[in-house]
Amino acid sequence: MIAKPSTEYSNLSSSKSEQTAYTHQNRKRLWSFIVVCALLIGVVLYSAMTGSLKVGIWQLIQGLWTGNDNQVNVVRDLRLPRIIVAMMAGAALAVAGVLLQAVMKNPLADSGVIGISSGAALVSLIAVTLFPTLYFWMPLFSFFGGALACLMVYGFSWKSGLHPIRLILIGVAVNAIFSGLGQSFNYRGSYAVTSINQVTTSTLAMKKWVDVEIILIYGGIGLILAMLVYSWCNFLALQEKTAKNLGLHVTRTRLLISVIAVILAATATAIAGVIVFIGLLIPHIARQLVGSDHKWLIPFSAVAGALLLLLADTLGRTVLAPNEIPASIIMAVIGGPFLIFLITRSDRIYGR
Repeated sequence: MIAKPSTEYSNLSSSKSEQTAYTHQNRKRLWSFIVVCALLIGVVLYSAMTGSLKVGIWQLIQGLWTGNDNQVNVVRDLRLPRIIVAMMAGAALAVAGVLLQAVMKNPLADSGVIGISSGAALVSLIAVTLFPTLYFWMPLFSFFGGALACLMVYGFSWKSGLHPIRLILIGVAVNAIFSGLGQSFNYRGSYAVTSINQVTTSTLAMKKWVDVEIILIYGGIGLILAMLVYSWCNFLALQEKTAKNLGLHVTRTRLLISVIAVILAATATAIAGVIVFIGLLIPHIARQLVGSDHKWLIPFSAVAGALLLLLADTLGRTVLAPNEIPASIIMAVIGGPFLIFLITRSDRIYGR
């Protein structure tokens, strides 16, 4: 009779402790979102006001509202499309990385690293070369190239259980194949091909509102679909047998999530070019801040990815002005050491 109250007190204390930890975690998630969103707004304003043409914040707001300021009109037509494209491409690549890592249970999965982006870039380049009037549909052509690269990586890595190191090695090989085929277009001596190749290179310069329209439509659809499958991503983190017992068709789920990831990566590649490591960096940072629940992880990664690529593009545009450093080069310098770090720790990640 004496032990029962003690047991109830212990259970109550444990329940309060769990509730406190849950509340602390939610508070941390909320503050992480607030900080990243505030930083993104700050970088957007700084990027819009800074460059070869400088404008003040009140001049910018008033000019955008009235449309009577020629300097602000230049910013609106040249700089704002670039900012929006950078944010959408960064969000798409970051979320694609989250989805691929969930599907493969592999911390090294990234659309740029395993060749999906280079496959998408090659097919979009071929499509625009042959059908230049179908520019609006370029993300669709990119999707088929990214899907082909993804299938190749899956096929050659499947027997080893998608082991991280094997996945990277095969991905590097697939990436080299598609990159080499894409670069071969530079030696055909055609001015048209050279011009088209400039569209698909990894630079965010000279983006137009038509590019914004395309990436908002395709990228927006991909991001919405990614949010709709967050619960499936959580199920895939479980043992396969457990997920099946919970009623999840694992193979079909992996296929659908992979399709969404390829849509996002292909869209970003078609408009912004091949940019690697965003889908590798952001998901790992996001897990430290908001945890592994994809309900939080996916939207946070989208915002953080937008911030990272816009920051990289802004730095590349302003540090050596009037010369520019492409955002893809900055991301490669940052992401390369991070990839090496992850490879050295890959045996301790995801229980491998």
